Amino acid sequence: MVAAVIAGLLLFASFPPRTLWFLAPVGIAILILTVRGNGRPRGGFGYGFLAGMAFFLPLLPWTGIYVGPVPWIGLSTALSVYVGLFGMLVRVVGRLPGWPLWVATVWSLTEWGRSSFPFGGFPWGRLAFGQADGWYLPYAMLGGAPLVSFAVALTGAGLAAATVWGIAFARSTDTPRARPNRPRSGRWRLISWNRIVAAAMLVAIVPLTGVILRTALPRPEDGNRPITVAAIQGSVPRLGLDFNSQRRAVLDNHVKRTEELAKAVAAGQAAQPDVVIWPENSSDIDPLRNSDAYAEITQASRDIKAPILVGAVLVNDDRTTTNSVIVWTADGGPGERHDKKIIQPFGEYLPYRSFFRHFSEYADRAGYFVPGNGDGVVHVQPASGGAPVAIGVATCYEVAFDRAFEDAVRAGAQILTVPSNNATFGKSEMTYQQLAMSRIRAVEHGRAVVVSVTTGVSAMITADGTIQQQTEQFVPAALVATLPLRTNTTLASRIGPAPERILCILAAVATVAAVTRRRTTTATPADPDAVAGTLPAE
Repeated sequence: MVAAVIAGLLLFASFPPRTLWFLAPVGIAILILTVRGNGRPRGGFGYGFLAGMAFFLPLLPWTGIYVGPVPWIGLSTALSVYVGLFGMLVRVVGRLPGWPLWVATVWSLTEWGRSSFPFGGFPWGRLAFGQADGWYLPYAMLGGAPLVSFAVALTGAGLAAATVWGIAFARSTDTPRARPNRPRSGRWRLISWNRIVAAAMLVAIVPLTGVILRTALPRPEDGNRPITVAAIQGSVPRLGLDFNSQRRAVLDNHVKRTEELAKAVAAGQAAQPDVVIWPENSSDIDPLRNSDAYAEITQASRDIKAPILVGAVLVNDDRTTTNSVIVWTADGGPGERHDKKIIQPFGEYLPYRSFFRHFSEYADRAGYFVPGNGDGVVHVQPASGGAPVAIGVATCYEVAFDRAFEDAVRAGAQILTVPSNNATFGKSEMTYQQLAMSRIRAVEHGRAVVVSVTTGVSAMITADGTIQQQTEQFVPAALVATLPLRTNTTLASRIGPAPERILCILAAVATVAAVTRRRTTTATPADPDAVAGTLPAE
């Protein structure tokens, strides 16, 4: 139990704002050693579940800052079930030949599961999202976030294997007098030694390959042509769930900060932006229905002499709402828009509302948002002229899902943006975790990413995952940067979800093979792994 908790805490410690990314494979290794053994699968589930709670509870407290502990604990418990399933499956596949590979694919399978089910899944806490500062980051350009997670899990499995086989080697060196029933100890020493070498090579090669791949990442200035982009962080009067009651003040803040930037441009103190990006919820007053908001945004665009991407809440005819990013110009007003496709359950909408309202007084404060459709791309005519620019948009929660930017890049997105509103999550680690996701996406698709957040952290990220500029939290600010547009695609962009699907299929095949094998054979004392043993399984 202690080992399981330590494993979970190490995984947590590997995530931002800390840069201890190297703790993730160590945590996975300890978790594997904890759950792998000859005991019943339910024992593996129990220890895995405990590790999951030690991981998710400290990772996700921001989900309950203003609504109490029930949603936070409930979500952490649901996600921990998948770590429990990982522990159970490790018990099943952990005796197959080449088991480190199969164990790593099982992690990929369970990570896919919790990123998909229920209610569309919750990908927060994928191993990849803790690796923005680490050696594994370049794997994203080959297979996206799933391949990064797999590489981390494979390294951890290699560490676990080196430990198991090291114990086997140590035991095989006992003298026959000390262990008179141990036959052919010389043969087992050779087998164990070869396995130790193989595990050590695995542990070394996987991260070092990532280091080598880093040389293939695009340089920050590489691209087809540059544009100048501004990200506005207007901030909010106060944090909390009453953010929406401040909507006029929030809109005014973003208009004011844009006008301040316009004055700086006119004075030669800042570059003229080709496009300005406001965050999600920067206009919670529907500007298509409210003439004041319409006029205010239009004037801001006129002052800055550039189109603005406005994050707005639109009210539909049936009184549902849409979380949208609208291209707004001084001459034409609203143009193309991206309606958020992946909306947040229990926040933007409440599934089974009549049921869940019995568990929290805040249930009915969940919104009535409906998902949009489309490819996630809006086209903007840059202020400096030239061809329209295709901007891929993933609004806040969407950035955690692989398919959001996959669709946009395939539709021709040349640059990406993540408009977000973190005001309802207080002064938490959430914003840094989300920023790390944006860095993974930059490398995954070989695109610069503009992060614009109401309260921060806003940032300019280059295609190699480097943060070129960033703001402080809760301080009004404007970032201006010249970023390259890119049209060439990475392997990850071209093959999409294929790597994750292959890993999941391999895990399923390995599980079936292991179950079949367990029914026909049993481990014997002649098996070096069986002799070595692991940490107690139950």
